[in-house]
This record gives sequence, C-alpha cells and structure tokens, in this order.
Amino acid sequence: MQQSLRRFVRLAGWLMLGCLCLWIINLAQVQPAAGLASASTQPGQASLSQPSILEALARAEVVYLGETHSSPADHAAQLEIIQALVQEKVRVAIALEMFQRPYQPILDAYLASEIDEAALVEKTEYEQRWGFPWEYYAPILRFAKAQQMPVLALNTPTEITRKVAQAGLDSLSEEDFRYIPPVTEIHTDNAAYRAYIEDIFTQAHAGHGSALSFDNFFAAQVLWDETMAEGIADFRQAHPDYSVVVLAGQGHVIYGYGIPDRVARRLGDDLQQAIVILNPDAALQAEFENGVADYFWFTEDSALTSPSF
Repeated sequence: MQQSLRRFVRLAGWLMLGCLCLWIINLAQVQPAAGLASASTQPGQASLSQPSILEALARAEVVYLGETHSSPADHAAQLEIIQALVQEKVRVAIALEMFQRPYQPILDAYLASEIDEAALVEKTEYEQRWGFPWEYYAPILRFAKAQQMPVLALNTPTEITRKVAQAGLDSLSEEDFRYIPPVTEIHTDNAAYRAYIEDIFTQAHAGHGSALSFDNFFAAQVLWDETMAEGIADFRQAHPDYSVVVLAGQGHVIYGYGIPDRVARRLGDDLQQAIVILNPDAALQAEFENGVADYFWFTEDSALTSPSF
C-alpha cells in the first residue's frame, strides 16, 4: 500500500505542487462473482457476457476504457477489447491519455516505422510525463503499429496544466493555446463534477485547502478533460468511418463527467458512446445503477487499487 501511495503522490505532485494526492482513499479489494464477466446499466437486467458487451461496443462511435493506471489486468483487458473489435472488422483509432499532444509527430513516426520503440519512449518523454511501467502499454502500441491503426496523443502538456493549477485559466498566454481548446470551450459549470472532485480534494487536504486553490485545481482538471475531448472530436470529424477507443483513467470517464459529455457537446447528443470501467472497485460497483458507466468489465486476478485520473 505504501509503495502504491508513493507512486500516486509522485504522479500527482506536478499538478498540485507536491501536496495533493487524489487517490488517498482506502477501497475494498473486490473480486467478481464466479462467472461474472461484465454488466449492463439497464436496471434489473442480468449481467451480460463479454461477447455481448463486445457486440455493443462494436456499434459505438467512441468507446472509453476506464483504467486504474497501476493495474496490469486493466491494460491486458484494453488490448483484448481492441483486438476483439478489430476482429469484428471495426476500424479503430486508439486515443491515449498517456501521451501529450505536442508528441503526436513522434507517435506517428513510430507507427510509420521511422523510429523504434526506445526512441518513442525517449522522445515523448514518457518516463517523465507519465511514468507507469512502459510494458503496461507497449503491447497496445505494438498491436496498433502492426495493424496500421491511428493512435492519438490526447493529453494537455504538463507545463500548461501546472500553470493553471498554480494560477488559474487567466494565467494562460496566447502560446499556451496551441495545444488546448479556447478558454470559451473550457466549461467548469458541471456542479456534480465539481462536487465529486471537491470531495476528493478536501479529503486529500484534510480541510486545509483554500477555495482559490481548489478553483484552480478544478480548472486544471477540466482543462485536462476538455483537451482530450477536443482531440477525440477533431479526429471523429475528420474520420467519421473510425471508432475511437479511449484509454484514460476512470476518473476522466465515470458518469460521463470528464471526457464523454464534452465530446458529446462537440459532436452532438446523438453520438453513440460507451463507457466501460475495467475491474471496478466496490465503491464504483455500488454506483452502477446511478449511471457511473455503461458496462463493467472484470478479469481474473485483477489487482484493484484506488481510481485513477
């Protein structure tokens, strides 16, 4: 537990100046009931098999696979789902929170076999900007390369997110908007999302955070979401024949608050989206009928930890 906590603190530190960890929550370690593969959001409906879930995902235009970053089981499930969709003849683009938008040309060079995997890791500054073991994501990138699939670098540059967390959206310069949406498209008016994030913020600060520091933190969180949503929407508008499979932390997709609602705002409410939470913990499982996700996906021997952003 202590090792996991230190890992989360290190990754969250750049966002909250070294004093915030979003994941200081003790959650039960839950294994799925025997034979349970996944579940649908229809109240009272029986659990669905994985093939049934995959059939539904094949019809979606955007699929979110909400992960716990430190869970190898989640990453194995992501590859399994992507491979299954490809087998169903779905044209898939993979969109990744793990890479920041300035590094899209590096991803493209890797996919085109112009650079090798080691160069991809080095030139995208993966270890500094993400830091979870490369082998968690490497099989997904290798599969995308072998299948000639588009891969999207979604995330906001660290320097910009840090700037907003420190001094708010008003601190951004004209140059900062090269990789993020216009400030008019950064919507911080979702009260339910704000309350959800504020509860985590308050627990992490034990009541010592100021209103201003939370306002800035929430603005940074929303900027993160809006930047990723813009990247997904832009790709879909340019390539409507592709389904986009988004790999992101659970906190960015649950209830649709983070990325999904913002993609729908850009592309229209008739957009067919599906939110899948991989190996959800007890707290998320309890929220199933409240619309936390469209589907749960369980794998054997999953090591569940606190939710990821």
